[in-house]
Amino acid sequence: MDARIYQPAKPATQSGRFKTKFWIVEHEPKCRQEPDRLIGWIGSDDTEKQVILRFPTKEAAIAYCEKHGLSYSIAEPHQRIVRPKSYADNFIRRV
Repeated sequence: MDARIYQPAKPATQSGRFKTKFWIVEHEPKCRQEPDRLIGWIGSDDTEKQVILRFPTKEAAIAYCEKHGLSYSIAEPHQRIVRPKSYADNFIRRV
């Protein structure tokens, strides 16, 4: 598997959902990260890990992977469950 296609989740610290509209293609790491002997920073020789591609639809992301000969896996997003409730429900006393 060369790439992973997914739709990111909403950040827990923000209420907006703008960044969840796009589909992302990320390359899987080809080598493991190791600490640098001189500085101690963790890094690797894999430059594809730094590239994140955004697409408006899942089909466009799949078409990109197929065009470039990448094998891919798709992670489907969880569906948001909206439970309608009224303001008065906040004051119902439950025993």
